[in-house]
Amino acid sequence: MRFGHFDDEAREYVITTPHTPYPWINYLGSEQFFSLISHQAGGYSFYRDARMRRLTRYRYNNIPTDAGGRYFYVNDGGDVWTPSWLPVKADLDFFETRHGLGYTQITGERGGVRVQTLYFVPLGENAEVQKVTVTNTSDAAKSLRLFSFAEFCLWNAQDDQTNYQRNLSIGEVEVEVDSPHGAAIYHKTEYRERRDHFAVYGVNAPVVGFDTDRDSFVGAYNSLGEAAVPLAGKNTDSVASGWYPIASHGLELSLEPGESREYVFVLGYLENPDEEKWADDAKQVVNKSRAHALLGRFATSEQADAALDALRQYWTELLSKYSVSSGDEKLDRTVNIWNQYQCMVTFNMSRSASYFETGIGRGMGFRDSNQDLLGFVHLVPERARERIIDIASTQFPDGSAYHQYQPLTKRGNNDIGSGFNDDPLWLIAGVAGYLRETGDFSILDEPVPFDNEPGSEVPLFEHLTRSFEFTVNHRGPHGLPLIGRADWNDCLNLNCFSTTPGESFQTTENQEGGVAESVFIAAQFVLYGADYAEIAERRGLSEVAAKARAAVEEMRQAILEHGWDGSWFLRAYDYYGNPIGTDAHPEGKIWIEPQGFAVMAGVGLGSGPEDTDAPAIRALDSAYEMLGSEHGLVLQYPAYTTYQVHMGEVSTYPPGYKENGGIFCHNNPWVIIAETVVGRGERAFDLYKRITPAYREEKSEVHRLEPYVFAQMIAGKQAPRHGEAKNSWLTGTAAWTFVAASQYLLGVRPGWDGLVVDPQIGPEVPEFSVRRVARGATYEITVKNSGTPGARASLLVDGAPIEGNEVPYAPAGSVVRVEATL
Repeated sequence: MRFGHFDDEAREYVITTPHTPYPWINYLGSEQFFSLISHQAGGYSFYRDARMRRLTRYRYNNIPTDAGGRYFYVNDGGDVWTPSWLPVKADLDFFETRHGLGYTQITGERGGVRVQTLYFVPLGENAEVQKVTVTNTSDAAKSLRLFSFAEFCLWNAQDDQTNYQRNLSIGEVEVEVDSPHGAAIYHKTEYRERRDHFAVYGVNAPVVGFDTDRDSFVGAYNSLGEAAVPLAGKNTDSVASGWYPIASHGLELSLEPGESREYVFVLGYLENPDEEKWADDAKQVVNKSRAHALLGRFATSEQADAALDALRQYWTELLSKYSVSSGDEKLDRTVNIWNQYQCMVTFNMSRSASYFETGIGRGMGFRDSNQDLLGFVHLVPERARERIIDIASTQFPDGSAYHQYQPLTKRGNNDIGSGFNDDPLWLIAGVAGYLRETGDFSILDEPVPFDNEPGSEVPLFEHLTRSFEFTVNHRGPHGLPLIGRADWNDCLNLNCFSTTPGESFQTTENQEGGVAESVFIAAQFVLYGADYAEIAERRGLSEVAAKARAAVEEMRQAILEHGWDGSWFLRAYDYYGNPIGTDAHPEGKIWIEPQGFAVMAGVGLGSGPEDTDAPAIRALDSAYEMLGSEHGLVLQYPAYTTYQVHMGEVSTYPPGYKENGGIFCHNNPWVIIAETVVGRGERAFDLYKRITPAYREEKSEVHRLEPYVFAQMIAGKQAPRHGEAKNSWLTGTAAWTFVAASQYLLGVRPGWDGLVVDPQIGPEVPEFSVRRVARGATYEITVKNSGTPGARASLLVDGAPIEGNEVPYAPAGSVVRVEATL
C-alpha cells in the first residue's frame, strides 16, 4: 500500500493523504536554524541546539501522536478547517504534502477554498518562512478569516516541560500591530534577565486581531482541534502574562472567483548585544531593529520566492558531487537525492532531534558524528573539517572521549559520560575519510585541545595517536580490546550488573576486572589501525607506521585465534571470560557486527567467493542464513527471551526489537560492504534492497515510516510486528548505506592517491554511469557489468588502460573519463 509517490524531477516525495501510518516528516534548515515539520504541519523550530534554544513547543507522547505545530485555521462563513488536516480534522476535498530538499509544501482545499503553504528556512537566515497562498476555487465570492498559530517554548525545552511552578509565571510578549512590514508578535520570556535573544512571528500584512495567550485562543478546556478563536471567527487581542505564550495573527480577506492572495509569515530568532538590548531607557521594550530587518527581507512574495530559488540551487550544487544513472529508478533516487539529503540532516542533527529523539536528552555523538561524516564529507568538506575539530576537542588525554557533546557549547556531556571503548577509533575513521576525500593533510597539524581545556592543544595527529594507543593499552586476556561500558552496541554492557529498576546501563559504574573484550573493536582496530599507519607513513613517520602495522597484524591474529567460533566470528568475551556469540549457546548464537566488520577489515578473506573454507566466506554465509529475513539482517539470533544480567540492556528488549534481534539497519551496510569485498555483488545488492526505503514503498502499511529515508530499526523476525520500522532519519544507517551504495556497490570511492573504481553490484544492474567530483576534478565513469562473482573491473582512463583500479587524482577543473568493464 502506498500513501504517495516520488516526484524525482522535482526531488520531492508527494503525500496524497493525511492518513499515513505515522507522521512523515521533513527537516528545514541547513546552517544554524532548524525546523522539524510533518506532513500535517506538526513539529517545532530551534536555533542550533534543540534543547537550549527551542523556539516553539512540541509535546512527545501525545494523543494524537502529531499534536502541536505551526497551523493555519480557515473560517469560511462559519466552516472552520485546517489545510494541514490536523488539528481540526475536517474532511478535505484535496490534500497534498510535498516534502522537498529543505522545504515542505502543504495544500488543503475545502468548500471552494484552497490554501497552499510553503515552509522553508532560507540560506543565511535564522528563521522559518511560511508563504501562504489562499485561492478561491469556487464560482462565488468568498469572505474569509485566516488565523495563524504557533506556541512558544520557554527556550530550555527540558525546563519548559518540567518546571511549571516557575514557568507559568514568566511568559512575556510584545505585540506590534503596526510593524514596518505588517504585524509582529515577539516572545521575550526571560529577556529582561539573562537572555540576549528573543523570537518574532510576523506577517507582511495588516491584521484585524491577534492573540498571544494560549487559553484565550484555544479555550480552557478545548483542544487545538476546537480552538475558540477560529470557531468564533474573531481574535480576542489577548496579551500573555505568564501561562502559555503563543502567537496568532487574524487576517480578513475577500476573494473573487479564481482570485488568490499571498502572505508571508516569518518565525525568527534574534540576538541583541547587551548594550543594544533595549529600545527605551526603562529597559522594558525590546530593541526590534534586527527583527524589523529580518521581516523586511521577506516583506514580499517575490523576496520569499527568490530565497526558495537560492535554496533549490544550493541543493542542486551539493547533489552534483555524486550521481548515478543505472536504469533502476529506486537505486538512482536513493543515491542521487534522498540518501545524500538524509546524510546532510544527520550532519546537522546527529541524533538530537527527530520524532523519536526529543532534542532534550542527546547532543552530538562522538561515535555518531564521526560515522556521519563518512556520508557528507564529499558534499561539504569544509564543514567536515570543522566538525572533526569539534569532535576531537572533546577527547581526553588518554585517548578516550565523552560519548556526546552539546552542539551549542561544543563541550562534553557529563550526563552520558565516557568509557565506550569503540569511540577513540571512530576519530581515526572520520579523519581518514576526510583525508582521502580532500587531500588536506594540513588538518593533522591543527592545534586541538583535550576536553576543551585551553593550553592543552596538540596537533590533531597526536589525537589520532592517542586514539590508536588507547586500544593498544586496553586489551584483555585474549589480546582483544576491552569493551568498557560498551562498544558500538550501546546495549551490550558486559561490565554492568544492574538489578535496579530505571538504572542506566550506560552510566552505572563499571565492574572492575579488565576481562570483558570486544571482537568488534578488534575488527575496528584492524581496519582503522591500518588507516592510522598509512597516515603516519605519509607524515614521514615510518617507524611509527611500522609499529602500528605490527599491532594491527597482532590483532588480526588474535581475532582468528580467539575470536572465531568455527562458522562465524564471536561477538565478545564477558566479565567472566566466557564467549558471547557462540554456537554453544541456545540464544544469541551469532551477532552481525563482527561478521561484517571483520570482513570489511580483510580478516580471513581467503582466495575469493568460491573459497568456502575461508573464515570470511563462512561468516558471511552464516550471517545470511541465520540472521537473514525479507526485511533485512537481524542484529543477533536467536533473540534473548530472558534477562541476561551479565549482558546488560540488550536482553531487556522483547525478542525481535532493537538490539535484541531487531534489524538494526545501521550495521546491515557492513555486511553489504563485506559481500562486495569478497566479490559477491549480487548478494550485496539483494541485502541493500531489503532495508532501503524506496524498495519498501509498496509495503508502507507494514514499514509505517517514511519511504524516502532510512530508519534505525526494523522489527526482526521474532517480533510480532516483523517489518515495522522505528526511529527514522537520525541514524548512522544514512551514512553507511550511502557508503555501501556509492563506494562499494557502485564502487566509486576516494583512495589515498586516486579515485578507486571497483563496482560489485551483481548482474541485476548490467550497466550504469557515475558522475563523481573529487578534489575539484570531475570523473565521468561508465560501467559495463557482467555480474560474475569475484570479477574485478579493468579500466580505461581517457581511452588508455591502467593497472589496478585506482585512477590518479587529476588537477582541479579537469574532466576525466573512465570506462570500467567487468
